[in-house]
Amino acid sequence: MRITEIKAVPISFRVPEGKNVRLGIGRAVKRDAVLVKVLTDEGIVGWGEAHHGRCPGAIAKLIDTTMSELVVGMDPLDVSSIWAKVYKMQLSSHGMGSAAAMALSGIDIALWDIRGKAAGWPIYQLLGGADRPVKAYGGGISLGWQPPEALAEEAQSYVEQGYRALKLRVGDAVRVDVARVRAVRQTVGDDIDILVDANTGYCLNDVRQAMPAFEELGVGWLEEPFPPHDYREYQLAKELGRVPLAAGENHFTRYDFTRMIEDRAVTFAQPDLSKAGGLSECAKIATLCSAWKMSFNPHTSATGINMIATIHLLASVDNPGYFEADLAHHNPFRDEVCGAPYTLDGEGCVRPKTGAGLGIDIDEEFLARHPLIEGPCYV
Repeated sequence: MRITEIKAVPISFRVPEGKNVRLGIGRAVKRDAVLVKVLTDEGIVGWGEAHHGRCPGAIAKLIDTTMSELVVGMDPLDVSSIWAKVYKMQLSSHGMGSAAAMALSGIDIALWDIRGKAAGWPIYQLLGGADRPVKAYGGGISLGWQPPEALAEEAQSYVEQGYRALKLRVGDAVRVDVARVRAVRQTVGDDIDILVDANTGYCLNDVRQAMPAFEELGVGWLEEPFPPHDYREYQLAKELGRVPLAAGENHFTRYDFTRMIEDRAVTFAQPDLSKAGGLSECAKIATLCSAWKMSFNPHTSATGINMIATIHLLASVDNPGYFEADLAHHNPFRDEVCGAPYTLDGEGCVRPKTGAGLGIDIDEEFLARHPLIEGPCYV
């Protein structure tokens, strides 16, 4: 079998007024994604998702030009050789760095979809896993900077849907962050795991001020208080309290994660399959975490493709943590690109798709109705 064509499909939608929550990185006004379609000479087609990097046109162009020139003609089942070639030519020297990692991620997921379809097996089975439940927390671009009472009411509605863990957005003024977390804890009770994400919006003094209250309120982790390259601040922040730190959605490949883990400041590793190098690389990162007795808690991206691939991987590793379920009130990329990516059971868990490959069909008419929209995602 040979790859005959690689095609990037950048898509967008505007978030309707009233459904665009505010986070530390701004108010969400638009969602982007870059899907990747890989075609073969045997008629098997694979689909993946590359993170848009807030510049989806550039990621799509990279896939359609340089990446395509490197990969077309290769055996799609030889995923390791394709990954190594792109890494050598685009990531390790004089390449596009994180942009290339995102583009490669989408191609890699599509190649695993092809492998599964060729074998007639779901991806989790190819990876040595099983159809087993995976714990989920309610996250995504939701539960933002609402007033405490409104946030608590919304959080309770998700608990009533079956979620046993929720992620709240912090990174605002510390007193307001604490008020929001306190309101949610008082409403949902002590049996629900509350996680918080600062979206890189804290400084060391913010962490110092927030830690006592987060400890009191039983917060499960503090995610990305700082940008990913601020390794020293992560090490200093670890000494400021007992709430563990989480990071990884803005780290790329096992090499970034090697340093992050060896620094021993971050307890929960969160690679995104559409950023860090795809299924192939994130499986390696999961193994690296396992060696350090760390659970594996991937970040999820915009569409059902990434979410489904993430559940496949979590169902195959020996150290699964949480799946990040997207609770955005309006996300057609989650609901309509390939149908509902998951359902929540009565125990707050999700399961992988059981069809061959990713186990999905892509609605290409939907993609055609959502062409790329220029402009920022957050304002």
